Parts: sequence; C-alpha cells; structure tokens
Amino acid sequence: MADENNNEAEEHVEPEELDAERAEAAREELGDETIVEMLRQMVLIRRFEEHAGRSYQRRKIKGFCHLYSGQEGIAVGSLQAAEDDDYIVGHYRDHGHALAAGMDPEVVMAELFGKKTGCAGGKGGSMHLYDVERNFMGGWGIVGGQVPLGGGLAFALNYRGDEAVAIAYLGDGAIHQGVVHETFNMAKVWGLPLVTIIENNQYGMGTAVERVSSTTKLEKKGASHQIEGEAVDGQDVFEVYDAVKQARQRAIEEGEPTLLHLRTYRYYGHSMTDPATYRGKDEVQKQRDLRDPIVRLRNWLVEEDILSQDEIDEIDDEAEQTVKEAIEFADESDFPDRSALTSNVYVDWPAEID
Repeated sequence: MADENNNEAEEHVEPEELDAERAEAAREELGDETIVEMLRQMVLIRRFEEHAGRSYQRRKIKGFCHLYSGQEGIAVGSLQAAEDDDYIVGHYRDHGHALAAGMDPEVVMAELFGKKTGCAGGKGGSMHLYDVERNFMGGWGIVGGQVPLGGGLAFALNYRGDEAVAIAYLGDGAIHQGVVHETFNMAKVWGLPLVTIIENNQYGMGTAVERVSSTTKLEKKGASHQIEGEAVDGQDVFEVYDAVKQARQRAIEEGEPTLLHLRTYRYYGHSMTDPATYRGKDEVQKQRDLRDPIVRLRNWLVEEDILSQDEIDEIDDEAEQTVKEAIEFADESDFPDRSALTSNVYVDWPAEID
C-alpha cells in the first residue's frame, strides 16, 4: 500500500502556470469581466466539442469532423485581440474559431447536423462554417488554401486603406504548401496586413511534425520572405492575446505581415475516424495535466480571487446547458429540401457583367 501511495505521489503533476507578467498586463488592459468571458468562451468550445464527438458517434453528424479540444486558448486569445473590422479565415478544424468569433452555437451545431438552419443551410458541414456579418470568412477544407484567401482579404484592406487586418489560421502540416509561401512573398512585397497563425498541435494528420519539417521552429518558415516570426505558447491565452495584439499593431502601423507559431496540442485524433494509434495515451494525459489552457486560466482566476470554484462550476454548467440546447435545436430542425441541392452551386452562363 505504501508503494502504491508513493507511485501516486510521483505521478501527480501541477499544471504549468501562466506567464505572470503577461497575465497582469492583460488584466490591467482588459479587466476581470472580459477575462472571465474568455474563460466562458473556452469552456463553451470544450463542451461543444465533447458533445459534437458524441453526436458523431451517434451518427447525427456525418462526413468529416475535426475537434478543436485542447486548442481553445488560441481561438479565444487571438480573437480577443482582433477588432470588428478584421477578417478571419479558419482551417478545417474550425468549430473553435466560429464560436470564439461569436457565432450562435445552435446555428453551428445545426450545420454540423446537416440541417437547413445551419449557417450554410446544412450543405457546408463541419469544415465550412462561416458568418459574413462577423467577418468570419469560413473554415477551409483545402490544406493551406485559406492562406491565399487571407492574403486576398489583406490586399483588399490595404487597397481600401482600412485600419484592419486579415487573420489566417493553418496547421503545422499546411505550412509547407506552395501557395502558403507564395502568399508570404506577396504579403511582404506589398506590405499586406496579414497575420498568419500556425496552430502546431504536434501532428499533421498522423505524422509528428519533427518527421516532416526541416525545423520544428516553424516561426522561421517565413524568414526567407523577411517576415517577422515569433514562437508563442498556444496554451497560455494571455500570451496568445499579447502576440496577436502586437502582430496586429505591426501590420497596421508598419505595413508588416507576421507569422506566429503557436505551440498547442489536440486531445483527440486528427478527425473522428482517427484512432490516433501513432501516439500513446500517456503522452495525451501529460499534455492535459501540464498544459491544458482551460485549467491554467481557471487556476489563475482562482489564485487571483477573481472567481471562486463555485462560480467556475456555474460557468461549466451554463456551457453544458447551452450546448444541450444547441443539440436539441439541431435535432429538431429540418434537413434541406431537395430543391436546394444545386442552389449556390451553379450559375447561369453567360453571367451578366456590369
């Protein structure tokens, strides 16, 4: 019994603390109420993804479904630094971006369920969430294809003289795509307000990043284009916020694009059909124990006497209820009519040109 207790004591680990200086600066700038809202958003994303995973297993969600669990600090921290006029382009793991951008969980879940009440009328699915009113220009199913779109949006902002930026997210597996580097080159040459965020969750599909990249310092991938690069702890929401805020300021004031390498981790497989046999359960558990972005923020809020444990439990309960209502809404919504099959797909030709 004594040996068992000793083993348990050795296995217990405390989560890493947030960067104290950045946390204090963020608190002074944002205020406690906003930071609590950031926790609320992160918890909502986590609960949403858990229920989305269960709904997929129940065949309520079909097709591709990539969960964002473990990466919540990036979506929430980065979009807290964004302004309303900024454009946002996600990748196919886009549920977290959509919710952090302010999309209605019911509309997002309905889209995952393939229902006509979804943001794309049920025809876009998990990888193609979007909300034009919030300048969330959608998730993107083509690996790396979202970065040229972000570059185009940045070009439009620059052309119009708007004080805003385009934020484009991509995974570590997409950084080697040719169109990504073509966009980097043009962004630098033309001085485009483009902030590119690599969400390095350690695995491109099923291959560890160190097996396919010439360097694991992915912030250097823009160096040949003379683009400023920075490595960031993606599990520290305050560090993410600070890095994106500075990159945004650099883009607007200096006309300089930025490449941010955010180190994070996904808790589930690449998609819902991936058993993730290429890594051990102990590796995943270690990441959960040491670096979970929600736990780290939650612990800081308690230590700073901003929230009590009871208040944190209430936030969790509220998120759970919100997601259950979203599932009920999606379940009760109708599928698209067959007549909608070709709407927004084909156009009459020749099209009229003004």
